[in-house]
This record gives sequence, C-alpha cells and structure tokens, in this order.
Amino acid sequence: MTGVRVGRSAVTVSRFGLGCAQLGNLYTPIGEADATATVAAAWDCGVRYFDTAPHYGLGLSERRLGDALRALPRSAYTVSTKVGRLLVPDRSGAGRRDPEGFDVPADHRRVWDFTADGVRRCLEASLVRLGLDRIDLVLIHDPEDHQTTAVEQTYPALHELRAQGVVGAIGVGSKQWQVLHRFVAETDVDAVMVAGRYTLLEQPALDALLPECQRRGVSVLNAGVFNSGLLAVDRPHPGLPYEYADVPATVLARVRAIVEVCGRHGTSLPAAALAFAAAHPTVAAVVVGAHHPDQVRRNTALLAAPPPPDEFWSELVAEGLLRPDAPRPTSPVGAG
Repeated sequence: MTGVRVGRSAVTVSRFGLGCAQLGNLYTPIGEADATATVAAAWDCGVRYFDTAPHYGLGLSERRLGDALRALPRSAYTVSTKVGRLLVPDRSGAGRRDPEGFDVPADHRRVWDFTADGVRRCLEASLVRLGLDRIDLVLIHDPEDHQTTAVEQTYPALHELRAQGVVGAIGVGSKQWQVLHRFVAETDVDAVMVAGRYTLLEQPALDALLPECQRRGVSVLNAGVFNSGLLAVDRPHPGLPYEYADVPATVLARVRAIVEVCGRHGTSLPAAALAFAAAHPTVAAVVVGAHHPDQVRRNTALLAAPPPPDEFWSELVAEGLLRPDAPRPTSPVGAG
C-alpha cells in the first residue's frame, strides 16, 4: 500500500490502518494466537499503520500489538496510541470484568488526565506496554468533556514533544466532529481521527470539519467507517450495533435501502462503505478493526478493489441516501 504523509510531518500511514480495539477484547474475547495472527495478516496484506490506546482492554491491546510487531523492522510501520486516560492499578477489581465493553479483568481504573504531566505519564506507560522506543503518532483521546484542559495543556505538551522529536506527529480523536473542528481551527495538529462521522450512512463531518482540514493541511484518519459494524455485513438485520446500542428501526431502514442499490449495481454494502470512506481528499487512512485474520484479508481486498460504478453513487444521491456534495470514488482505492 502506498504510504501517505500525515499532515506536514514525516510520519506516513498506509491507506488501510488496523484498528486494534479488538486486540483488547472489545465485546468479544480473542485468544493470544488470534490476536497475533490478525496483526500478521494485516502485515501480509500490506498494512503498515496500527492504531491502539491504553483504553482498549486496559492496556491489553497495546501489549498484544507490541508483541506482534516485535520481530518486524521498526522503520517499516507506524503506530499511533492515545493520551487522556491513565491506567491506575485497582486490586479490588480483579474479580470483576471491565464495565466499558472490554472482556478483561477490571484490575485497573481509567482516570481522565489531560494535564501536561498526565500526557508524559501516559506515554511512558504506553511505551512500556508496547515495548517500543518511540510512538510515531499520538492522539488526544475523546476530549469532549475536557476541551479546555486539552487545548491549554495536552496540546502544548504534545507540541513540545513533537518539536523535540520525541513523537513524530500529533492529533486528536473523537466521535464529535465539532470537537475535532475546534482543534483543527485553534491548534497545529497533524491529524484528526474521525470516528463514525464520515461514513456511507452519515456525513456530518463534511459540513465544516473536512473543509477546514483540507484548508489547513490536516490529515484525516477515518475510523468507525462501518458505524459500529452495521455496514460490515451484506444483510443488515435488527440487533446489529449502532452507536454502542441496537440499531434503531429508522436507521436500519436507511441501510437496507442502500443495500438494495448495492444489489442493482453488483456491489456489496461493506465494499461501498470502504470505498466511500477513503474517497475524500483529506483522508490519509481508513482505520478498521478486526477480531480475526479473515476479516483483515476481506477488508483490505475490498479497499484495494475497483470501487462501485459511477451509476451506483448517482442513484444513492437521487434516492436521498447520500449527500450530493460528498466526493465519490472514481479510481481503485489503496492501489500502489
């Protein structure tokens, strides 16, 4: 996969990035062998960008990712992790399961900390868990309720670390495009990770965030492009997740209407979702998670394949299922 530079930094990412929340047993536990095989499959498919966070499985994702990458040449891949949550040991929770969606013992607590000291402590702990000598890209993680501290303390601390060469690039990740827009407008971040706000199903990031990113040269890492898994299947059904809950009937009806258009043009919902997610000129990488190596192989193959025909996108617009101002893929995505 062709490497794409992140903002004005020297850091590059592959067009497909492996999201590693599943390595932290997100919703469903996976074994060590499957975790290692998933990373290996991504590598074999040309993936060179891997995204993780302390939040994912209370550090389990970082440890598993580091173990899986250890034998690979460090200069050949890019790792991003996140700051904002410190992991504090909690011996009293060892007999409970983590209440935040990860199937792991609750033997640590997440403590929100967006102070400059918290940034350094969080990164030091991540380096130990990952077993790496450096982190290429650091993202401020979910600062929605801590925006003032994140702008006034987290960002300046990361800006200084970037200037010192301790980290290669910095950014912010959130499900709220308005938060990301503030950082793009008020700071000098290299990237934003947009989670679920620019997908085949919904495109609110197109109003202000993506144009501002384009104007300021900020790269977009497009995550959550399957809307919690809703767009990852060929035949969406009730009970599938959407925004961490069961999909509402109105949303499911819209997705099924998109599926009908897919069928008329010889494509599938996952293929169309991935092609669309990569098409905006600000998108440097599409970041997708996986529980199993086969999921990685399928997704990378779909992203590298020719996109659906122009008539498919035109029909979506005509049916009111896609914004007419959304850029459409017109050439093979991820080829190179």
